[in-house]
Amino acid sequence: MKSKSTKYTVCKAILTVALLAGWCVPASAQLDPLGAQYFNNQYLGNPALAGYGQGLKINAGYRQQWSKIPGSPELQNVTLDYGFNKVGLGLNILNDKTGLQRQSRVVGTYAYHLPINETNQLHFGVSVGFMNQRVDQNELYGDRDDILVGRYNDRKTYVDGDFGAAFTSRGLNIQAALPNLKNLFTNDRIRVADVATFYTAASYKFSISEGGDGIGLEPKVAYRGVKGFDNIWDAGAQMTLANEQVMLMALYHSTESATFGIGMDYKRKYLISGIYTTQTSPLTGYSNGNFEINVRMSIGK
Repeated sequence: MKSKSTKYTVCKAILTVALLAGWCVPASAQLDPLGAQYFNNQYLGNPALAGYGQGLKINAGYRQQWSKIPGSPELQNVTLDYGFNKVGLGLNILNDKTGLQRQSRVVGTYAYHLPINETNQLHFGVSVGFMNQRVDQNELYGDRDDILVGRYNDRKTYVDGDFGAAFTSRGLNIQAALPNLKNLFTNDRIRVADVATFYTAASYKFSISEGGDGIGLEPKVAYRGVKGFDNIWDAGAQMTLANEQVMLMALYHSTESATFGIGMDYKRKYLISGIYTTQTSPLTGYSNGNFEINVRMSIGK
């Protein structure tokens, strides 16, 4: 029979591995954010764009990592945003599951869209809500009553939020955001290397042809920070066909990974898209990348 000291050491090692896995996964999620945030659901990356375009938009996304490692990352996300007059309201719900780590985040958003003239607008947005991180004791091999597990799960749900701003003018879109505001103003010792610190992006939508067979092209460059990693830039474009009802997307990331997507927005109201992101270069031997599916319904647009 193992001594209490040995049992405690084993449980401590298991928990350490579990927490490290939990840290690495949010890091991977930040290194490769949901692909929908670049073009089809920019509210994901910037609260200032909640409700932009008027009407109600309901988005749902699911991402699974094609991995050789048991307990590979799985992420679900739902957003609702509604624009009326100059105001945008939003709700962003995220659930991230990796190994034993469970992470949930719910924030509500208020955005204000300020017209400068007939074509130019400034956008400001702030999100406030809650973040919760836990270890799933039901899947823990070892002593589920171990004091280290209890202390980790006894941590309180904390307040978190984001701030963003943007400028739009015809096809031009310039934006900047500060996500995870709690980590900007406090020293969070639980999550040391998996926090997005800023997000900036610029794009311009060209109309190549108009009408029912209209073709559009929107090149985009983004530059973002993740705590504990080198800053990352992304560059690519989305092409739209058939009056913006068919979409083709490709992006290259400085992490030596790439994102490809295809989607259909039937009558520009009912969207479904699939997005594949290759794994970052240091992890190519362990994972085949991430597959993401997104659906959206637009009402009153």
